[in-house]
Amino acid sequence: MRRRNLFDTLLGALPGTLFAPALGAEPLDELLAARQRDYAPRLAWRNDAGWRAQALARARERILQPGDDGSGFQPHSLGVEVHEGLRLERLSLRMSLGDRAQALWLRPDQPERPGPLPAVLLLHDHGARFDIGAEKLVEPLRSDAPALRQAAQDWTARYFEGAFIGTELARRGYAVLAVDALGWGSRSRPGFVRDDQQAFAAHLMQLGLHWAGVIASDDLRSLRWLREQPQVDAQRTAVFGFSMGAWRAWQLAALEPGVAACVAAHWMAPRRDGLLRPGEHSLLGQSAFAMLHPGLAAELDHPDVAALIAPRPLLLFASPEDRLFPFDAVQRAAAQLARAWPAEGALRFVSLPGGHRFGRDAQTLAWDWLQGVMPGALPCATACADWSAPAPPPARCRRSNRPAGC
Repeated sequence: MRRRNLFDTLLGALPGTLFAPALGAEPLDELLAARQRDYAPRLAWRNDAGWRAQALARARERILQPGDDGSGFQPHSLGVEVHEGLRLERLSLRMSLGDRAQALWLRPDQPERPGPLPAVLLLHDHGARFDIGAEKLVEPLRSDAPALRQAAQDWTARYFEGAFIGTELARRGYAVLAVDALGWGSRSRPGFVRDDQQAFAAHLMQLGLHWAGVIASDDLRSLRWLREQPQVDAQRTAVFGFSMGAWRAWQLAALEPGVAACVAAHWMAPRRDGLLRPGEHSLLGQSAFAMLHPGLAAELDHPDVAALIAPRPLLLFASPEDRLFPFDAVQRAAAQLARAWPAEGALRFVSLPGGHRFGRDAQTLAWDWLQGVMPGALPCATACADWSAPAPPPARCRRSNRPAGC
């Protein structure tokens, strides 16, 4: 009993003493502080082609567990609605562990429009709310349960100023897909709460898996389904995420060279001098297990993984008021990433006030940026209601300066 009490006391002291100076520190704190001082990923970014090949292979090895084995998706349609020019379908897809996940598949209902659509895979956040997943980004069907619709609306009001990201993108001419990650929405259970996560993560590890690896593997699989759809141009497929979804987005873009562009809002910092600080969310257990890959930190830090995206377009959002990510650490991560892109490259870092949210101003900036880096992404007829007089022809959208039919 005395040993148990001592251990509980030591653990209870960790948030306040973790990485304290060695003098007078508890033995466990001293050990961790020493490890942090010596921390240097073996495959930290360097400017040569050999690094890229080695780092990509190691990242895929550490992250993708069990990985996408190429098996069939066995899609089932659970309902379809057409509303205000958009076609929304609720699907059930087979995921990497063989279980099924519900997805929301939204696109412009324009059968007369020639050619495949550009597409965006939307990756939802964590938020310690598990009853909804894909619905955080794509508005549910009108026939869905009122409680589900209300939960989705409440979430968008809290983080997106009432906008459903999927609807905004579909109105601009994109096909979009959002899938429930393992633990959320259709892949959760009633009553699953923050304090259940550690037991769930431990159970997966006892089975030889890890939670973050399953999520990453499913994201890769979802991307493959999206790119295989006949309505989608596989060469113009981007990824977007907010919060944990941002981590998922730049991670997926790093692992899969076929991702054309990435928008990641509010999840980027180096580990050592960013997230390994007393009280930071990555040290608090529970939710942290959804974003931890065993062994990866010894090989690659977060900016090292994200650097694998270069020279493809990457847009990062942050805020000095974001309490989850110390802004000085975010700025260091941005500086590290800048080394991997050429001076004229497509890396952009945007800092906005408002904290941990992705409001309307950020959305407008992001979608305009995406239009610029993924050619043909916005058909003007969908994106613009403000036209110049058609003289000289063709008429041009005043906002984007693109001609009709672009």
